[in-house]
Amino acid sequence: MSTVSAYVRLARVGWILVREGVVSALPSEGLPPMVTLAKSVVSAFARKRASHLTRADRLSQAIERLGPSYVKIGQFLATRPDVVGAELAQDLTGLQDRMAFFPSEAARTAIRDSLGRTVEDLYLEFGQPIAAASIAQVHPCLVATPAGPRRVAVKVVRPGVRRRFAADLEVMYLVSRMQERFLPHMRRLKPVDVTRTLEQTTKMEMDLRLEAAALSELAENTRDDPGFRVPAVDWERTGRDVITMEWIEGVKMSDVEGLKAAGHDLNALADALIQSFLRHTLRDGFFHADMHPGNLFVDPQGMIVAVDLGISGRLGKKERRFLAEILYGFITRDYLRVAEVHFEAGYVPGHHNVASFAQAIRAIGEPIHGQSAETISMARLLSLLFEVTELFDMATRPELVMLQKTMVVVEGVSRMLNPQFNMWKASEPVVGAWIRDNLGPKRIVADVKDGLKAAVRVAEALPEIAAKTEKFHGELMHMSEHGLRFDNETAEAIGKAEARHSRSGRVALWVIALALVSIALHLVL
Repeated sequence: MSTVSAYVRLARVGWILVREGVVSALPSEGLPPMVTLAKSVVSAFARKRASHLTRADRLSQAIERLGPSYVKIGQFLATRPDVVGAELAQDLTGLQDRMAFFPSEAARTAIRDSLGRTVEDLYLEFGQPIAAASIAQVHPCLVATPAGPRRVAVKVVRPGVRRRFAADLEVMYLVSRMQERFLPHMRRLKPVDVTRTLEQTTKMEMDLRLEAAALSELAENTRDDPGFRVPAVDWERTGRDVITMEWIEGVKMSDVEGLKAAGHDLNALADALIQSFLRHTLRDGFFHADMHPGNLFVDPQGMIVAVDLGISGRLGKKERRFLAEILYGFITRDYLRVAEVHFEAGYVPGHHNVASFAQAIRAIGEPIHGQSAETISMARLLSLLFEVTELFDMATRPELVMLQKTMVVVEGVSRMLNPQFNMWKASEPVVGAWIRDNLGPKRIVADVKDGLKAAVRVAEALPEIAAKTEKFHGELMHMSEHGLRFDNETAEAIGKAEARHSRSGRVALWVIALALVSIALHLVL
């Protein structure tokens, strides 16, 4: 899409935000005088009915007018309070991913194109859609099995959503580049990289084979875990545009009264939910990153079943150790260790003072120790921690921000089930076990094993490394004896470059080339 088209689309977005009263509802504090004046002028164009709505409602209406792509963009930005601010992120959290159904005939066509078989060949019965989101909609269906008909859930990608999202994403790139160019203080947050992350995660979410793979991986990780599972995938009926899964019979976690009526222990469910999330995060480094109440069911056996795994998060070993040591440091009031972990991980630039950073960490930790355990929020602690790191030029870590945002949601669901929920008591069995296994003597053994594995890989690659080194050495010797020669493509490229540049540019080009030859000859001699 051309830059002009992107500007036209951006103008449309801006106009809708103005008309729905979103711009007038944004805070003016800290804005330059000219921006404040411009905001006052454009606010006069807002619809009159918008003045009676909250900012969150205005934002929801604006995004609904903008279309499905912006619902997904808004939901993504809700996970990045570091980019849009905590208040706006909270407003975006309330976005409802409920869209109009698209025709069942279009779904049938998508399934046929994706799987190469007709709906009649794949399913005994193909029901009308029961839920529709920005990317896909779900149909209840029946499949034939040796034990008889089995009910399944079939998720089908919305027609044309990839093309529409690609066009709308270009606007996001335009905005992020403008942020980096005209707002220097925003460069630390890497807005272009944030948009690139949005592009990658949404493209993955639009390929339902990847969601099926994520469900399969999480199922393997949690096979022996108590109180948690995910739906089984029917791989025969799964492709890029369709995924067929086990139908879940149960009560949504958002229906607290329904859970009570079904006889479930809400306190036990709250503990099981947070423990499962921490187990996935610390033990496996792979977690469901969209665990809102609508995506969580409790089956008749009391198992938590997480659905809709289009968004997932990963943490490497370093990030998991970083998280555990931070939590452990706050528990033991070892603020210097918490600060050192940030520097060791490379999250805070080395030119800052560790002791000063530890002092800032203490400002977060000390108030916590004066509160009752029931009121202490682990998610809030991490949120405050990320706010403090801004003072010390800590670059955005998307995987940590996604973790913190997911933890906010999971902790909120647990407190919804049990208002007296004790986060630390519920977490201790999982966090404590991980710390004992990974921050004690077992950690040394694990590190030694990792080191040996790396050494073996290097040893296996030595013949190839030696062959490449010998080849490179031979090429350098040949160049020193016979001079530097260009192939036809290189000569043609240099000719074109000469035609484009001025005489001084050509001189500079050859000076650089001669310098490289000189360095190469120096290495040989």
